[in-house]
Amino acid sequence: MNSTTQMRILITGGAGFIGSHVVRNVLQHFPNAMIYNLDLLTYAGNLNNLKDIENLNNYSFIQGDIRNEAFINSLFEEYRFTHVIHLAAESHVDRSIADPLSFVTTNVLGTVVLLNAFKKLWEHNWEGKLFYHISTDEVYGTLGNEGLFTEQTPYAPNSPYSASKASSDHFVRAYGETYKLPFIISNCSNNYGSYQYPEKLIPVTIQRIINNQPIPVYGNGLNVRDWLFVEDHAKAIVFLIINGVIGETYNIGGCNEVSNIDLVKTICHLLDKELNREKGQNEKLITFVEDRKGHDFRYAIDASKLIALGWKPETNLSDGLQQTVRWYLSNQEWIEK
Repeated sequence: MNSTTQMRILITGGAGFIGSHVVRNVLQHFPNAMIYNLDLLTYAGNLNNLKDIENLNNYSFIQGDIRNEAFINSLFEEYRFTHVIHLAAESHVDRSIADPLSFVTTNVLGTVVLLNAFKKLWEHNWEGKLFYHISTDEVYGTLGNEGLFTEQTPYAPNSPYSASKASSDHFVRAYGETYKLPFIISNCSNNYGSYQYPEKLIPVTIQRIINNQPIPVYGNGLNVRDWLFVEDHAKAIVFLIINGVIGETYNIGGCNEVSNIDLVKTICHLLDKELNREKGQNEKLITFVEDRKGHDFRYAIDASKLIALGWKPETNLSDGLQQTVRWYLSNQEWIEK
C-alpha cells in the first residue's frame, strides 16, 4: 500500500466463528486501518463474539446482506473499501443438504454482488487493492487413504455446500482474468476453537458430554479430517494479505489429520479429566448414527506453498483441543445464548 493511502478493510461475516478471529487479528496487525465488519447476524453471527473490540475508534459494525445489490453498492460508494476479506457464507453441510438454494444465493450470488461493487469502484485504479476470498478444502472433493489436496487438485465438490463454494471460487478467479481484479483465494481445512457455532462436531461433542447426552457420530466414524486451529487460520489470512501473490490460491492446513471417532474419543478423555469423571465414562456416550448423504471420506491439505512463504501452523491438535474444551467449559453462558 502507498503509505499515504489509508487501508479501509471490509470483512464480511466478521461476527461469525472464523470472522471474529480474523477481525481481531486484522485490527492487531493493521492498527492504522479502518475496519468495517459486515454481517447479517443470522443464526451463526453473534456480536457477543466481539464485545472486547466493539468500541475501538477504527472499528465499525454494519448489519446487512451481501445479496442486496443496492445496499452493497451504496456501502462501497460511501466507505470506498480498499480491501475486502470475504468470509460471509452458509457453511454447514447438513443445512446445505436440507436447503441447497440458500447456499446458492448467499455463497454464489452474494460473492458476485461483492465482486461487482468492488469492480465498479476500482476498475480503473487497481493499485493497492485486494479482494481476498476465503474458501474450503471441500471444493476438491474427497481423498482415499493416500494423497493430499494441492492447489492444482481439480475441483470435484460432493455436497451442495462445497459446490456453492467451488462456484464462488471460480467467479473470483474469473473476475481476476476478465477484469484484472486483484484477488487471493485460500482454501482451508476444518477449523476449530473458541466461538464456533454449537452445531459443529467439536462443540456438539463437548456439549453432549457436559450434559451426559449421546454423542452422535456419523457412520463408522472413520472419516478423516485435517484440523486447523482458528487462530492459526486468522494469522494465515493476515500473513497472506501482507505476503501473498495477487492472483494465486493458497491451501491453509493444520497438519493435524485424525478420524472423527479418534477426535471424539480424545475430547472424551480430556473431559474425563476436566469434569473429574471416571476414565472412559464419557466414551460410553458415543452413539453411531446413519451416515450423512454424500459424506466425503478424507480431506488432507498440502500447505507447502504457504509454508514456503514463511507461515506455519503454531498449534498442535492436542494443545488446541485442550484450549477449546476449557473455553467452552468457561463460556456456557455464550453457548446458552
